[in-house]
Order: sequence, then C-alpha cells, then structure tokens
Amino acid sequence: MKITLKDGSVKEYENALSVYDIAMDISEGLARAACCAKIDGKTADLRTVIDHDCQLSICTADDEEGLAAIRHTASHVLAEAVKNLFPNAKLAIGPSIDTGFYYDFDHEAFSRDDLDALEAEMKKIIKKGEKLEKFTLPRAEAIAFMEERQEPFKVELIQDLPEDAEISFYRQGEFVDLCAGPHLMSTKGVKAFKLTSSSMAYWRGDSDKARLQRIYGTAYNKKEDLQAHLERMEDAKRRDHNRLGREMELFTTVDVIGQGLPLFTPKGTKMLMKLQRWIEDLEDKEWGYVRTKTPLMAKSDLYKMSGHWDHYKEGMFVLGDEEKDKEVYALRPMTCPFQYYVYKNTQKSYRDLPYRMSETSTLFRNEDSGEMHGLTRVRQFTITEGHLVVRPDQMVEEFKGCLALAKYCLTTLGVEEDVTYHLSKWDPENREKYIGEPEVWNETEQHIRDVLTQLEIPFVEDVGEAAFYGPKVDINAKNVYGKEDTMITIQWDALLAEQFDMYYVDQNGDKVRPYIIHRTSMGCYERTLAWLIEKYAGKFPTWLCPEQVRVLPISEKYEAYAAEVLKALRAGDIDAEVDNRSEKIGFKIREARLARVPYMLIVGQQEEEQGLVSVRSRFAGDEGRKPLAEFIGQIREEIDSKMIRREEVQEEVKQ
Repeated sequence: MKITLKDGSVKEYENALSVYDIAMDISEGLARAACCAKIDGKTADLRTVIDHDCQLSICTADDEEGLAAIRHTASHVLAEAVKNLFPNAKLAIGPSIDTGFYYDFDHEAFSRDDLDALEAEMKKIIKKGEKLEKFTLPRAEAIAFMEERQEPFKVELIQDLPEDAEISFYRQGEFVDLCAGPHLMSTKGVKAFKLTSSSMAYWRGDSDKARLQRIYGTAYNKKEDLQAHLERMEDAKRRDHNRLGREMELFTTVDVIGQGLPLFTPKGTKMLMKLQRWIEDLEDKEWGYVRTKTPLMAKSDLYKMSGHWDHYKEGMFVLGDEEKDKEVYALRPMTCPFQYYVYKNTQKSYRDLPYRMSETSTLFRNEDSGEMHGLTRVRQFTITEGHLVVRPDQMVEEFKGCLALAKYCLTTLGVEEDVTYHLSKWDPENREKYIGEPEVWNETEQHIRDVLTQLEIPFVEDVGEAAFYGPKVDINAKNVYGKEDTMITIQWDALLAEQFDMYYVDQNGDKVRPYIIHRTSMGCYERTLAWLIEKYAGKFPTWLCPEQVRVLPISEKYEAYAAEVLKALRAGDIDAEVDNRSEKIGFKIREARLARVPYMLIVGQQEEEQGLVSVRSRFAGDEGRKPLAEFIGQIREEIDSKMIRREEVQEEVKQ
C-alpha cells in the first residue's frame, strides 16, 4: 500500500500497519510527539490500522487535532480521578472543546477545594503512565458492560446507537470509559493541565433531564502555553460583560423579574439609544429603508401560516390553550410575517421594488434556562430587523447590499476583524425540519456561495444551520471565553412569499412572486452591547460612551465656572457631568479613570480667568490647556466621525 504524507512524499508498505507504527518508521521523534492523525482528511486514532492507499497526516500538539487529543485524554484522566475520590459519582460525557475540555458528572456540586484535590489525583494518575487501550464490544454486550459498572448515562448513550453498532471503549489501568477517541497512547502525554471551574449542566442540554455537575479544565503540551492560556482567562474574567457591565452600572438582573430579562440602567440605556439612533438614521437616510412598527404578539393563525407554529413553537411564549381557548396568541419570536402584511397593505408593481422595510423589533424567545448568559442569550431582546421584498432579478445585488451594510456596521464598531462568515445550509437528511424542495435549496445555497466568493469573503459551510425556509449567511464572533455566537444574519428566502400570497405586478400586468431577504444590519442590541463591553473592556469609543466628559473643579470656588463649562458641553450635544464632591483633584481624576470616562476637564483659577480647560484623556494623558470652544470642536469631530482611538496610555494618578 502507498501512504502519501502531508509533505507529498510517499511511503510503501507490504502489510497493514497502525498509524503509530508508521510514525515510528518515519522517526522515533515523530512517534513520541504524535497525538493523533488525519487519514484522507478524517481525524483518526494512532491505533488505527491502515490497510489501503491513503493520504496521512501525523498530528502533534502543534496541530488543532493533536491538541484536542491531549485535552480529550485529560478529560478521561479527570473522570478516573473523580471515580477514585468520589466513587458514587456517575459518568456522563467529557469532550474536548476549543478552550480545553469538560466532563459532566451526576454528583453534588464540586468546590474549589474539590478541584484542587482532583488536580492532585490527576497528577498521580499521569505519573503512573498507564497505556490507553482501545477495545470494542457488540451493542448488547456494551450495554451489559456499562450496566454492570452502574453507569446509567453511558447505557443511555449506547442504547441510542444502531443495533449492529460496534461500541468502542478506552481502558487506562482499571478505569474504562465509553469513547470514540482519538486518544494519546498513554496518560503521560498529558503534561500541563489545570481544572478551571465547575458549574451545573443539564444532561443532553435538556432542562427536563438530570442536573449534572460540569468540571471545566484545559490542557497543553507545554507549561508555558498553559500559563499563557491562564493569563488570557484572567483577562477574559476582567472583560466578561456579565461582570463588567454590572460593575459599570450598565445593566442588572433581578430574580423576581426573571432569568434572561435584563434591566438597563440609565447608562446602559443611553448606549442602546445611541446605537438605535445611529442604525435607524443609517438605514432610513442612506440605505433606502422604510420604517415599520408592528405588534408584539399575534394569533396562532399567523404563525401557522408562516410555518413557525410547526417548526418553532417550543421556542415561543404561547398565551392560551388551543384545546380550551377560542383564540390563542403568542409573543412574537420574529417580525417577518408582520412586515409581510405591511407590504401587502397596498398593491406593488415591479417599479416599487426593492421594498426595504426595517424595524427596531423587540422579540421573545423561550430560551432554555441553562443556555442563558448575561446579555448574549436572553428571553426578551431587540434587533435591527429588516425584510427586503425584491424581484428575482434584484436578489443578488440586494443580498450584496445587505452584506455591505453589515460590514459597514462592523467596521464602524471596530469589530470587523473579530468575525467569521458562515454559509448556513439545510440538512437533506433531516427533511422534516425544512419546507421546500431540494432543487430550491441547492439553487439558493449556490447563489449565496457565488456572492461570498465574488466579494472575496472567506467563509465556511455549516450543514443543518439554515432557517427552515431558506439558507443564510451567519456572521459570528466569539466571546472572551471562546464561545461563538451569531451576531448578524442575512437569509435568502424564495419560499414564504407563496405562503402569504405576496406578489407584485410586472411590466406585462402579470402577478409575480417576489423573493425576500431577512436580515439584520447590526444584529441584536443586547448581544452587541455585551460584545462591545468585552471588546473594549468598557473603554468604549467616545461616541458610544454614556458619559463622554467629566468636568472636575479643583475646589468649590470654581463650581460656577464648571457649571458654565457643563452648559456649553451639553449645548454641543456632548454627554457630560460635573464632579462637585469635596474631594482632592487626584481622587476625582482617579475616579473618572476608573469610570472609563474618555475626557476629564480640570478647571481652576487660570482656566476660569482665561476661558480655558485643562484636558486629560484616556488616549494621551495630559493634553494641556485649550480654549473650551476648541475642545468642543475636537470632541464633536471625534463623535460625529465615530472615530476609534486605540492608542491608550496607562498613567498612575497620585492624590
């Protein structure tokens, strides 16, 4: 057989060999560093026997797949440690993830002391250096094997597999776990790890199922890489919007109001208002949108017509009971069917298209309590929602326009480098999830693929992530902990116009079905605010800051002049406040810096006499004295242009 390696060279062997044996044949050093492999592009275990011609890549810790194998092995070491110290704990699942690994257990909550004890036990297990041995069992024997070991969650996983499946296990010493792999050859390959936290998790992500305890950890091949990761995690904690947003008094939550229902304080509300005014003016004045305002709820009839009742009912807040009530309503999870009736309110001709509707839409989705986090996933949220009704011949250019608007918003917010583009496709193996015929899906997906390619936008394709009525482009970003969320969506819809009997009259007087683009320009306001808090660690661009300037009189003698300065600033539409507390100026400066205010204007005798202000900023420190009018002109230019000043200085302020 011929084995083509990733450098293009070819190795020939007469007999079948494992990946590990081939690595040994290439070099002992490679075999020692090997973590897993890719055979014809698919990740495989080092123990996998190759008996045919193929392309082979040996993966080390420097490769994504190799690092994942280290972390997956670390999760098994953790599971063994838990069973050693807490024998009654039941095993659930323990995969590797982008930032490390986790393992779920049916057990009471783990404390930090428990995690420290488990780390010590893991080190003992690793020191033993037990080999990981893979073996398989027929399904029935596998079920009996796990029943004997009293692992009900593993039994359930096996029962979900086909009757004729061969079930794989990995053994390390006396510990055995159900697993598909891949894994390192021995536990000694786990060289640098840390258990970082624990939390509650539902079995299979279902709130109706068992409550488990999840232990998170991470692992690297080198201690230096682990240390760098831990430092990044500390920075992530400092930037975490859920903590920082509360600390900065932007939002809060209250148990008696409910999970996923944030309260925005005056500062947070001001930021949301600035974003909303910007987006609405941008869409209406520059991109040709008309604005609508539609109800927050509707009868179930509307959602049945759109298909949401059949495909999305579990995610909706339903008001009433279909068996008891004459009319059943639901809070809206989207705005599209409402805006369709705005379009249908008057007959449209081909000259009226494209007809671009936009709305600042408050929506409601019944998210699982285990999925909600801060502002990124909530039950009530507001989005920059729009629907473009277009002629088929306009669809490609209008879709490009939606992408251009989204990119403009990302660039203005300073986050354009932080996103990835995804072509979210249907899953032909799950036909019940979607409406429409395969030909329509294949055609529309190809249109989007062509648009992204023409615009030279790098993208990946995700099967099964499309809306039930059409494919879409999802623009995603990761939070500080590495979890990816969709920030902006642009959907291609060639189907729902038929459901709602939407049409336009063409140049021949015939009624023709339009196409529809469902899109957001900036996305969800709440999620965007969370993103910006973490991106800027609360030090927002000046135009977005709820407080842009703080006036600091040196003493009470200059409060009158400070009031004059404040009046002039507010007349210039600048968000400003005065700190009139009886504190020393160094203290006031430090407080303003901690509040992340972009500019401080210090006023005393010389400033009052000469009509000046002493400017201190986050960006350049002490900027010296300036005429007040000059400062107002400069900051107005910064605000109006939505400038992002990245060159921040770090300075210590002594009282």
